[in-house]
Amino acid sequence: MRAAPPAAARPGSEPPPPFALAHGAGDAEIRLFLEDSVAGLPRRLAPGSVDVLVTSPPYNLGVEYAAYDDARPREEYLDWIGRLAASVRTVLAPAGSFFLNVGGPPRDPRLPWEISARVEGQLVLQNVIHWVKSIAIDRSAVGSSHRLARDLTVGHYKPIQSDRYLHGAHEYIFHYTHRGDVPLDRLAVGVPYQDTSNVARWRRASGGLRCRGNTWFLPYATIRRRRTDRPHPATFPPELPDRCFRLHGLSRIRLAADPFVGIGSSAVAAARLGLPFVGFDVAEEYLAEAARRLQALAAERPAGRPRAARRGPVTGPATP
Repeated sequence: MRAAPPAAARPGSEPPPPFALAHGAGDAEIRLFLEDSVAGLPRRLAPGSVDVLVTSPPYNLGVEYAAYDDARPREEYLDWIGRLAASVRTVLAPAGSFFLNVGGPPRDPRLPWEISARVEGQLVLQNVIHWVKSIAIDRSAVGSSHRLARDLTVGHYKPIQSDRYLHGAHEYIFHYTHRGDVPLDRLAVGVPYQDTSNVARWRRASGGLRCRGNTWFLPYATIRRRRTDRPHPATFPPELPDRCFRLHGLSRIRLAADPFVGIGSSAVAAARLGLPFVGFDVAEEYLAEAARRLQALAAERPAGRPRAARRGPVTGPATP
């Protein structure tokens, strides 16, 4: 199926209002738009106004989305990625970060790098992060101090019925900036030193944390009912955009965005952190689920907090 036509403004008229409007922690405004992000990003957002974009576009693998054709000719798809990157470049702040989560099937391992090459026509690749979804750890490799009773396997993977390819248990998170020189808050997502003697030896280790590095283990929560637990064929857990936001530096984020917000994992992460946020999608049913998740999140906040803690999203047309 072809993508649904984006919500378009008539010549001389204002763009349509948000599909949903919510408030996160600290009264941060969360806006969701039912429209194509390639055109919507520069139309809705001022040049250089977004400090962090986190997203995962369709991978052109023939996945059945609600309102998007995921089986385009390869060159057409890659050209579309290039146009997306141009829109992102327009709205990305001079010291902003664009985190792009992409993966590919085992039979086509170069696809993520071809996607990255099109983005690199607009932005500089500053970091490559490996999102590990499932991992096996041999008891013998970790030593006796961890007291593992047996080898450990953690996380979820998509089984592959093949004698040529390995199970896919990893995807990429490409981090782009305008010039490749954006400082990051590495210890905001840091990990404790395994050998605490390093804390005493190194002055920079006095806080007890080190850089996590470019390998992130982020498993999905167990899905018991696909239709209700994750009614979207391809999404990431909120912990992934949360970690990206923190890595960039929360104090430097005036506005965050997701060009393919889907069912709202990045919106949920932004709402929890109190970050103003804008999301786009062409599927009304996905945005409705994102709005429902934001409403549930607002209901969980304790009474007595600011207005945002009590106000859920308004589905349907809302005041921008």
